[in-house]
Amino acid sequence: MELKISSLAERPDMVDQVLDMADSWPEFVVNDPVGSAHYPRIAAELPQYVQFAQDEHGEVVAHAHSVPFALAVDGRGELPGRGWDEVLVWAFSDLRRGVRPDTVSAISIVVAPHAQGLGLSGRMLAAMRDNARALGFREVVAPVRPSAKHLEPRTPMEEYARRVRPDGLPHDPWLRVHARAGATLHSVAPASMTVAAPLEDWRRWTGLPFDTAGDIEVPGALVPVRCEPEHGYAVYVEPNVWMQHAI
Repeated sequence: MELKISSLAERPDMVDQVLDMADSWPEFVVNDPVGSAHYPRIAAELPQYVQFAQDEHGEVVAHAHSVPFALAVDGRGELPGRGWDEVLVWAFSDLRRGVRPDTVSAISIVVAPHAQGLGLSGRMLAAMRDNARALGFREVVAPVRPSAKHLEPRTPMEEYARRVRPDGLPHDPWLRVHARAGATLHSVAPASMTVAAPLEDWRRWTGLPFDTAGDIEVPGALVPVRCEPEHGYAVYVEPNVWMQHAI
């Protein structure tokens, strides 16, 4: 597939097509309150950190969002255990206060459903890295959501993330893309995303009854969702894997 890759800073007229592109996220994932509050701000306030790919017909088939933030400042210094949620908060806090960033974090790489399986995720990762390098950064980090972990929701993420094939590359396909791009595994972010909601919401999002106390396996979830029928809510705490790219 021939691709033309641009940024929203270069093509602000494409913002609606980029944000309206179909995706395959589970519905509960897009109801993370931190993401709901901050993700749309990236295109609006940091358009140079949004790359998108158009096919030969001009259709948007993939996009990549990232954010700059300051890691080497007091109170930080280490990639956060709250992963994806925390780095979004840090990035927009730094932007508001005028703190100079020193690191870029990947936030998402999304490929349209009909274009999956064609290697576009790796090409968008390369575009994100190239963009960070062009903006003067020397490191990209990524709180990676391993693409096959949902098939093993009860396997601890630490165990899963460090599983490798005979060739030494990660077992997980998306971790493997990052490793092939030169990334190294830094750590597990055990509470990278948290979705807490009333049971009615979980029933609507998943089609499951959510009427039994305990851990519920949900399609697309990397770990079970904790259900508390007596109290009327359920909580999903998603672990991710921090990968570091020197650029």
